[in-house]
Amino acid sequence: MQYPEPIAKLIDSYMKLPGIGQKTATRLAFYTIDMKDEVVNEFAKSLLSVKRDLHFCSICGNITEEDPCEICQDTTRDKSMILVVEEPKDVMAMEKMREFHGLYHVLHGVLSPMEGTGPEDINIAPLIQRLHDEEVKEIIIATNATTEGEATAMYLSRLIKPAGIKVTRLAHGLSVGSDIEYADEVTLLKAVEGRREL
Repeated sequence: MQYPEPIAKLIDSYMKLPGIGQKTATRLAFYTIDMKDEVVNEFAKSLLSVKRDLHFCSICGNITEEDPCEICQDTTRDKSMILVVEEPKDVMAMEKMREFHGLYHVLHGVLSPMEGTGPEDINIAPLIQRLHDEEVKEIIIATNATTEGEATAMYLSRLIKPAGIKVTRLAHGLSVGSDIEYADEVTLLKAVEGRREL
C-alpha cells in the first residue's frame, strides 16, 4: 500500500535532510500530521524565513541578517587575527567560548578530491583578498581533524605563508576528562605533537 501523495511528498522532503532515512522521515511525517495547525504554520514560516532573511556576510562568509555581519562590524574585535572555520556553525561554537576576540572566515566546506571539491569550490579567494585589504598578522586554521580538514589546512598554509603572515593550527588531542587508554592512535599522536611546557 502506498501513502497518499501529500504524505509521500513530506516523507521525501524529510529524507533530503542529512542523517534522515526512510523510517525517521516517515515517523516525522506522521508526527507533523498530528501537530496543531498553528505549530505547523509556525514551523513553515521558520523554514521560509531562514531561506528569505538569512544570507552570507560579504566579508567573512558567516550567516547573517545584515551585511556585513555583526562580528565584522564590531570595532572592538582584534583585526590582526582571522580564525578560519569550515561552516557557520563552527563560528557559533567558538563564540560560545567567549574567549576569541578576533575575526572569522567561513570556508563553506573543505578540499575533497574524492568528492570533486577543489579550491575554487570553497570560500578561499575572499580570504586571500582579505589578507591584502586588512592588517592581518595571524591566520588560525580551525578545520576539523579529518583527512579533508588536514589537507585544507596544509593547502591554506602553503598559500598564505609566502605573504609573511603567521599561520597556526588549533591544537588537537585528548579531550578534557578522557582516559588515555580509550584514545585512538591519531588522537594520541596529535596530543603528543601538541604538548606544551607547564
